[in-house]
Formats: sequence, C-alpha cells, structure tokens
Amino acid sequence: MTITDQPRVLREYALIADGERGGLIAPDGSIVWLCAPRWDSPAAFAALLGGPGRYAVTPADPWYVWGGYYEPGTLIWHSRWTGEVRTECREALAMPADPHRVVLLRRIEAVDGPARVHVALDLRSGFGRSRMSELSRSKGCWTGRSGPLRFRWSGAARAKPDDRRGLTTSLQVAEGAWHDLVLEISDRDLPDSPPDPEAEWQATQQQWSSAVPSCDDLIAARDARHAYAVLRGLTAGTGAMVAAATTSLPERLEARLNYDYRYAWIRDQCYAGLAFAAHGGHPMLDASVRFVAERILSDGPGLRPAYTVTGRPVPPERSLRPRGYPGAAARAGNHVFAQFQLDVFGEALQLLAAAARLDRLDATGWRAAETAVAAIEQRWSEPDAGIWELNDEQWTHSRLACVAGLRAAAAAAQGPLGGNGRRQAAKWSALADTILAGLGDCVHPSGRWQRSPTDKRPDAALLLPAVRGAVAVDDPRSQATLSAVRDELTDDGYVYRFQHDSRPLHRTEGAFLLCGYWMALACCAGGDLPEARDWFERNRSACGPAALYTEEYDVHQRQLRGNLPQAFVHAALLETAARLSAAREATP
Repeated sequence: MTITDQPRVLREYALIADGERGGLIAPDGSIVWLCAPRWDSPAAFAALLGGPGRYAVTPADPWYVWGGYYEPGTLIWHSRWTGEVRTECREALAMPADPHRVVLLRRIEAVDGPARVHVALDLRSGFGRSRMSELSRSKGCWTGRSGPLRFRWSGAARAKPDDRRGLTTSLQVAEGAWHDLVLEISDRDLPDSPPDPEAEWQATQQQWSSAVPSCDDLIAARDARHAYAVLRGLTAGTGAMVAAATTSLPERLEARLNYDYRYAWIRDQCYAGLAFAAHGGHPMLDASVRFVAERILSDGPGLRPAYTVTGRPVPPERSLRPRGYPGAAARAGNHVFAQFQLDVFGEALQLLAAAARLDRLDATGWRAAETAVAAIEQRWSEPDAGIWELNDEQWTHSRLACVAGLRAAAAAAQGPLGGNGRRQAAKWSALADTILAGLGDCVHPSGRWQRSPTDKRPDAALLLPAVRGAVAVDDPRSQATLSAVRDELTDDGYVYRFQHDSRPLHRTEGAFLLCGYWMALACCAGGDLPEARDWFERNRSACGPAALYTEEYDVHQRQLRGNLPQAFVHAALLETAARLSAAREATP
C-alpha cells in the first residue's frame, strides 16, 4: 500500500469539521488528525503528531498528482488524484453534529475510468494509546472499540484485520460510479442501525447551505464565504469557537514553540463576532454573543481568557506520547488558564455593542455588558498578560481596548435603554476618558503609542485603537503609530507583531497574518483604500490549496507556521472584506 507516515507541510492539509470536532486530510487521502468526540478530547487519529492512528483512502496506483477543492460555502472537501484515471474522494463530517458521536462520510468517485483505492482504518484513542479491540463484522459493518470509544464502519465489509494498519481493504469502483464509507465514533452506545449515506450527505449539504451566506456583496467573495465556512466549522453548538483545530503545530521550528489551541478564547470569539457584525446580522453573531455573555455573567471580573467549548476551565499544559510534528513536541492543555487578560473585557464590550447596533442584543446581553464595565472599573489599573499573553505589564493595548469597548457600549446604550441608558452611557464614557487620560506615559517621544510605560517599542496591536474607536483615526498618536508599524514591523507586504530583539524580524518569528489584516483595516479607516486593498490581497495569499490560514507566515521560506486553521485570521479576512466593500460602496 502507498500510505506513508511522512508528515507534510501545513499548506497541503485540508480541514473537515462539523462544529464539535475537526479532522485534517493529507494529500494521500489520510485523515491524520481527529479528536473524538470533542475538540479537546484525546486524538483518535494522531499521525499528524507522529503518533499511531489514521484513516486512509489512497489511490492504488502511486503515480498520481494531488489536488482538491471545497464545495462552495462548505467544509465538504474533494480529494482529487490524477494518474491513469481521475479519482475523487468526497469527504465531510456529517451535520447536524452530535457532540458525542462523530459521523465521518467518505464517497469514492471514479471520474473518468475505473478506480482502485487502498483503504486502511487504524483508530487509536488516547493519542495512540489504545488499539482497536473487540472487532466484529455483522451485516456488512465492522464494529469495535478503542479505549473508551466505540466505532462502527460501514461500506468496508471485505476489510481484514492487519496488526500494523488496523482494518485494511482495497476497493474497485466502476467509471462514473461511487462507493460510500461511513465511520461512526462515539463515547456512548451507537444507534441500532448504521446511517444511510445518501441521507447523511443531503442533511450535511442542507446544514451548510443554511449556515453560510453567499457573500456575493463582498470583495474576494469566494474567500470571504470560505472564511464563514471555516468559522462555522470551528463553532460548537454551545456557541463557542475554538481558536484552531489542532495542538502542537510549531510557530517557530528552531525555537520549538507550540501550543494547544483546541479551546475557545474570549478575544478570538469577539473578533469573529465583530467580523459577522461587519457583514450584518447573522446567527453566527448570536452564537458568539451567547457564549461570551454566559462566561461574563458566570465569572465576572474573574473572566478567564479561554475556556473549553462547554465553558469549563482550560486544563494545564501536559506532555503527550507522540513525538510531535517536526520542530515541536506534542502537548495538550494551555498555560493561559492561569492568566489575567484585561483587554478581553474591552473586546467583549465591542462585540456586545455591535450586536446592539444590529438590534440583536437581549436583556441577558445587556447584563453582561454591565458586568464587563464593572470588571473594567475594578481592574483596569492592574498589570495583565496582554493580547500576546506575555509577562504581566501595564500593556497599552489592553487599556485602549477597554476604552474602545466602553465608548462603543456607551453609544449603543443610549437608545434602547432610555433614560437609564443615557445615565449609563455618561458613566461609561467618563470611565473611558479616565483610562485614556491615564495613558500619558504610554506615548513615545515620537508621538506614537508604545507597548507599555516601560517598553518603548511599537506594536501592531496598537493599530486597533483607531480602528475600534478608542481614539480618532486622525489623532496624531494614531497616525504616528501607523507610520511606525509600516516602517519598522513589515516585510514584503506582511506585518510582524513587534521587534523581539536586535535580530531581523524573520529570525524571531513569522509574520502575524492577523496584524496584516489590521494594517488593512487601519488604512481603510483612514480612507486610503488602495493601500488597504494591497495589504488585504497580500495577506490573503498566505495559504495553500485549501485556503486555510495559520497564525504566522514565514515570509522567507513561504511556509505556514502554527496551528491550523487559525480562527482569528479567517475572522480578520472576513471583517476586512466587509469593511473594504462598505468603504467602496460609500466612495462617490
């Protein structure tokens, strides 16, 4: 068989997801990453990190070239192999999703000649700890267990157990025909009967059709719509959106820096919600507001930076058995559980205010806004870890994010809350003025914002205050900050977060794609649409065939770096497309 354990560069993987979990597909047709049953569960397929466990559908003829594409507005992926004949494998996680049961659909299609493929299922729960056991075949289906997980595999009745690869078989598909494989994985008892493939495909298509708008009114409509689909695929039924589908994909190969992003960051959730709001009212905006409001009302001034998708605390970091993706060790959990990040209160207020402007904020949302304001009032002078999750410091961005949130919430409160709203608005605006007035020691001698009272470096996050309304776009501090970021933190059309030390920018980390979109938003807010469009186009090119973005982009090696896909980058693409489109329409 041609299945290989060779890891691939990140740009070559495609994502299938249903909101409750996601899988990565390699060019050879191997699903090399899937956590079951939930995002933060142990991986059942861990080959991506060098562990055992994968599910492969691979052409029998090794002489082929690979390609692939998504059905528009969905995460239904088609792996495509061209050799003597063309073969496709249509792949999806079935929707609507059950948080306890994965339904993985694979349809092998012989496009222009008879197709022959090799198939191998090696389910290994617990990041590879548990082999498949209790194997049984009945009525054309294989059933068994892997640790705490139960599985049923339909469409592979002729498969045979293989000590090295699990269950293996070869399939012949006549020209123009197809063959369905359906894999169910659950932490509970499975239904009595296997799913009907055709019904599952139809239901999945319908779910995507109702979840993702056309985006024909936006520039880069195809990419904007795909960003919607990625964000929907990363968003659970609770409304929580994971930061990424994976853990432990390195941000810097030589530094071995990597993290677990299979959790819901409040900040990322707010960025996504603001992107949806920029395009108009949408159920995905409601989902973001619901999750953020629930967490604020639950934890108040003790709001954590991130949670599991069920709203529980993120577990502490621990090492895993697999050897890890090249350049990094495998780990689960995240140290963020112990941090205080002040800016999330400001980001939350910006989200809630955006929902209010679209008349999509209910009484619960307003209570959450009041709670967030009270938390800012109590804690705004405290040091925090900041947006980049570093050492505790009086970070300028954190306080300006709160100013922006307070101003946005004050403007939104005046109408729907009547006289009480006007009183609250005055109080919230006064608090914003107080915080801003206290930032005199955060202005660099050159007139721009600096990172903190003691850190004089520029920071790309300081583009946001003007974009979000903390200060005016034409404020001299905003203009000087934009110039400094452009002059000191950019390379070849990409933007870095900040200068770490005396080394060249690319020697310390990759360009931060989120910051590239912030540069586009800042230029757009300032009325320079041609430059904004240049930044937008350059940064949206930093992806592979599946149009998935990671957190960082290695400008010199032209490689993706970090976990895949990074939700806030897709959110930034969507928001930038929406704001550029609105500015274009408003231009005489």
